[in-house]
Amino acid sequence: MILVADSGSSKTDWMGYTSGEPVRFNTQGINPYFLNAQDIFKLFSKKKDLGFNPEEVKEIYFFGSGCSSPDKHEVISNGLSLFFTKAFISVEHDLMGSAYATCGDQEGLTCILGTGSNISYFDGTTVHNSRHGLGYVLGDEGSGTHFGKKLITSYLYGHMPQELGVLFAKEYNINKETVINNVYQNPFPNTYLASLSRFMVNHTGHPFIAQLIYDVFQEFIQSNVKGYENYRNMPCHFVGSIAYYYQNILREVCQANEVKAGKILQKPIEGIYNYILKKEGILA
Repeated sequence: MILVADSGSSKTDWMGYTSGEPVRFNTQGINPYFLNAQDIFKLFSKKKDLGFNPEEVKEIYFFGSGCSSPDKHEVISNGLSLFFTKAFISVEHDLMGSAYATCGDQEGLTCILGTGSNISYFDGTTVHNSRHGLGYVLGDEGSGTHFGKKLITSYLYGHMPQELGVLFAKEYNINKETVINNVYQNPFPNTYLASLSRFMVNHTGHPFIAQLIYDVFQEFIQSNVKGYENYRNMPCHFVGSIAYYYQNILREVCQANEVKAGKILQKPIEGIYNYILKKEGILA
């Protein structure tokens, strides 16, 4: 069996190749900045519904958030090896997976707008390092975490329109003490902040929310996409739930900035899976 994984900070999507229908399952996000090898082993040890024997897995291709250096690759590889004891394991940054799913073998910019955000240039073979991907404290423009920060600060500062503020506070039981605890004391503050961004889904028609989405996407384009000198001359692809759910506004912002918006995928896992299987000679 061959397993392929696309992991963000919130969730990991898995697909597995067998002789029949592909195996599909999900786990929590596996980010080496928040989990160590033993954490990863425990995560799988508690999962009883895989539907296959771990020893059947011969290859794993893992693409994940935070996997940008050899030491972080090792954390993921070591953790998976403890559970999938017979498997060869390849670990790459999630931008590489996004490039495979959107660009294929063609040149382009590939962007992630999910819990976190990132961007890189793909030349058709290699994802090039960028100045971006600074994480939720210093960067993550355009991400769910960024939107969550914008929403919570606008509410706590009293800038959110009253009718929205009432709904926001009721839905998330918001108060200053709760927010401080979740952001500064509890684990996974980025995931907590990103969870607040779901409020926007049912309120995109409100002028305040529509303008917020436009402004945050504009910030991402300005600080990330326009950092590439030739951004007007190649497609700019996006993956992630934030890009997918608000793609009409995202395309509007791209057009206003002369950015050629390409594919916008909610989940890149299927595209990555097909790319890997073609590379392995399994799919034509």
